[in-house]
Parts: sequence; structure tokens; C-alpha cells
Amino acid sequence: MKTKINQSNYLMVFLLLCTATGALAQQPAIQFFRPYDQRGVNVYEAPKHNDTVVYDGFKLRIGANFTQGYQSLSNSNSSRAILTGAGNLYETGVGTGVFNTKFDGTGANVPGVVPDPNVFGGYINTNTNALYSNTNQVYQQAPGFPLAMANLNLDVQLADGVRLNLVSYMSAHHHNEFWVKGGYLQIDKVKFLGSEMMNNLWKNLTLKVGHMEINYGDAHFRRSDGGNAMWNPFMEGNIMDSFTTEIGGELYWQKNGIITMLGMTDGEIQGSVSKPDDRKPSIYGKVGYDKNFGNRKRVRLTGSFYTTKSSISNTIYGGDRTGSNYQYVMEPTTATLTGNPFSGRFNPGFKDNVTAIMINPSAKVAGLEFFGTYEMSQGNSQVENGEVKYSNPTLFYNNTPGLTTISKQDNRKFTQIEADLVYRFGKGEKYYVGAKYNRVSGTAVFGQSTTASSIVQGTRQDISIDRTCFGGGWFVTRNVLIKAEYVSQKYNDFPTDNILSGGKFNGFVIQGTIGF
Repeated sequence: MKTKINQSNYLMVFLLLCTATGALAQQPAIQFFRPYDQRGVNVYEAPKHNDTVVYDGFKLRIGANFTQGYQSLSNSNSSRAILTGAGNLYETGVGTGVFNTKFDGTGANVPGVVPDPNVFGGYINTNTNALYSNTNQVYQQAPGFPLAMANLNLDVQLADGVRLNLVSYMSAHHHNEFWVKGGYLQIDKVKFLGSEMMNNLWKNLTLKVGHMEINYGDAHFRRSDGGNAMWNPFMEGNIMDSFTTEIGGELYWQKNGIITMLGMTDGEIQGSVSKPDDRKPSIYGKVGYDKNFGNRKRVRLTGSFYTTKSSISNTIYGGDRTGSNYQYVMEPTTATLTGNPFSGRFNPGFKDNVTAIMINPSAKVAGLEFFGTYEMSQGNSQVENGEVKYSNPTLFYNNTPGLTTISKQDNRKFTQIEADLVYRFGKGEKYYVGAKYNRVSGTAVFGQSTTASSIVQGTRQDISIDRTCFGGGWFVTRNVLIKAEYVSQKYNDFPTDNILSGGKFNGFVIQGTIGF
């Protein structure tokens, strides 16, 4: 389906956001802190050695991020129709218009089934008047405003070199109720120990503990996070969005541009005290070099890893609790705001075990900056690892009755590459333009089932997804950003019975975001 851009709506977004540039209350300075406004752009780990904030007592900083978008996107696919309603019917092939009672076409053909002119994605049997809906019909897109997203940020200076961070989502596309993202305690000085030896040791160390956004890779520092879209020059992060929150700790050592970090968490997005045999910790780390060379020159190169042997439900590629900034693209007509929040992204489904490596080169010379991602990951779900078992003598396993031995399959693998180039110009780099390319390729699995009556490990198939973006932005003030993007994304080699088969979407997205 194609859509037209409503220029008057674009203008309304622009005018509404320009009125939001009123004075903000003076915020207290927090030590070792990444600002939520333009000053936080291209900041990765919180500064360690160039922090100049003097501790002068307890401080509470209350901040927020707000983002309102407008999108004009069109989407389409070439999947075969799968109908639900008065029994299930399956199109015998893409575009044949012939429907069978069996998925594999071995049943009886049902004549008289045609598209319903009165219902988008609907079908009707002209012989019986039975009604059906096509589960592979993509959502009917129209220009409009997705739900605004908002974050509440609390930062507390507890002692010299000790601070607390707590971020909550006040409105989001996944959880549109108030939802706590997480919080952590960060220790950059240990004067409270009363030990000169520990003070000297800690000059290059930082400790973070809590339920927090884990520091795997550098891409998560540039993604949009609910209402906080200030640091992302585009609308979305990567297609395979390596972002989650877990409970644990991270220890950093930084000196002369060298960065090392080792972290360990419980491997889950939520705390758990159940299923001890299924839960193993996540171990992850980072090594890198980040150096400013004067005259607005900077080079950064980091390598990260993340691994866990077993998990109840690992979410390294599905831990976002806010949702996508491309609403409802490539979703079915039954999509809902909270039920289909991750449009345009791809989760490889490594819910049990996963090992991932990410390399991020970046550089900035004057106003020109480059950022890249190369990621390799592999893993499986529980059913692929043979961990889903039921005591049922009539068990069906991969459609074979009575077979209860479930074999472990080899790990599936994915590769992700991303590169973007941004040019910032004007006084204080208040304007920018940029382009981005992102590709994901690997072995996906389709048709898994873990029900007691039929355990199915699924069918594996190699697929790929490509995304190209062109955009630009204007920092009206350091607290207000207006940005726009043209995006085109294509899905390659998906099975014809999957809604993403032959899928593609493209169009424009505009956002206004405020951060303080």
C-alpha cells in the first residue's frame, strides 16, 4: 500500500516542538555523568578522568526525555495467504487464489474464496458466506502520529564519586503504563573506605552495580531509548537490537584512552529464584581505545563479548521495554500497540544460550563522524537444545508420534554489519545530515512449538534484512532536537508462509525530542 505525505501535519509537529523551548530550571551538576541533552551526543562510558564537578554535598537531579514522532510509511509483502475464521484455509501458492484445507496442500480445495471488498485483509466464501481474515496481510499504514514516549530520569549524588541513576518509562510503545527501566549505583571514588591505598587504586577504576543497561558493544549508546532519542542521529538503532537490562555488576579500568571492562549478571531481564538447572550467569566484557587528538579529532575502537550458557529467557536481542520508532510496519492487521512493539527489528531467538562478539570502530574529524558495527552471534532456544520435555506417552515430536527423545541441534549463527556517516555543521554543530546502512544475515528458525501435545524444533532457513536511511536534524537548543529520516528496508529469503516473505517498507519519519 502506498501513502502520501501530509505536509500540514509535518508543519504542526514543527510548530508544537518549537514552542517547547521555554526556560528549564537550573539542574544540579552530577559527577561522572552523561547529560541527557546535546552534550551527551557521542558520549559512551561516563567520563572518568576529565570530570571537573566538585562534590559539595547531596544532590538530587530530576530530568526527563520526551519524543513525539510522525510517520508516513508504506509496507508490502508477497506471502501466501493463510486464512483463519470458519476453519483454517491455506493458499496453495503465492498469488494463486486457490485455497486448501491443509497447510501442505494435501487436503481438499475450497472453491469460491475471494478477497472481501468490505474488509481490509478479509476474505469471503461466495458459496457459503463464511468470513475469513488473512494472517499474512500486513497492517494498513496511513500517515499519523504514534504514541508519544517519555522517560523520567532521577540522578542522585550520594557521596563524593558515588552516584545513583534510576530511569523509568512514563509512556512507551511496549509498556504504555509507567514502567521502571532500571537503576544502578556507580562508584568512581572510595573515600568512604578511609584508605589512602584504596583511593590510589581507585583512580582508574569504576564500579557499577544494579539492574541496569549492560555495556555490551557501543551501538547501545547511540540507539533511541523510549523518550530519549536525543543521542541517535537516526530514528532506530540496529535491526538486531543488542540491548537489555540485567542484574549484576561491571568493573571498569580506564587510563590514557585505554578502556577495559568485565561484567557479570544473572542473565535474565528480571530477577528469578527458580529453575536452577536452566539459569547460568551472563559474562561479558569490553576492551577499547578512545582518544581525542585535539583540533576536533577523535578515534575510538572497541571490541566486546557477551556469553551465557543457559537461560530461562535471555533477551540480549529483545530486552527493550519501549518499542520501535517504525510503528506497525510489517505487522499483521490484528497488531496492537503493546502486542507488536518491535516493528522493523529482528530477534534471532537465542533465548537459551548465546555468544556474541561486537566490534565498533568510530572516528570524528571536525564535523565529519563515522560509526560502524560488526557483530557475530550464535545460539539457540530451549527447544532447539532439547530442553523442552513433557511426561506424555502420546507426545508428538517433530510430527512423529511417541518419540520423546529430543536431540540438541547445532547453534544457529547471525552476522550484522552497520555503518553510518554523519556531518555536523553550524555554530555548536547544531545541524547535521547523515546516511546509514544496516544488514543482518543468518539462519532463522520458523514454526517452533513447545506445547505438550506437539513439540517442534522448527524449520531452519537462511535469511537477510537490509536497511538504508538518510536523515538530518536541527538542535533548536541543546535541549530540543528536530530530526527527519527517509528509510527503506527489505526482507530477503523468508518462507512464503511467513508474513515477512518478500517484505519491504519505506517512507518518512519525523521526530521532535526534548531532553534535560
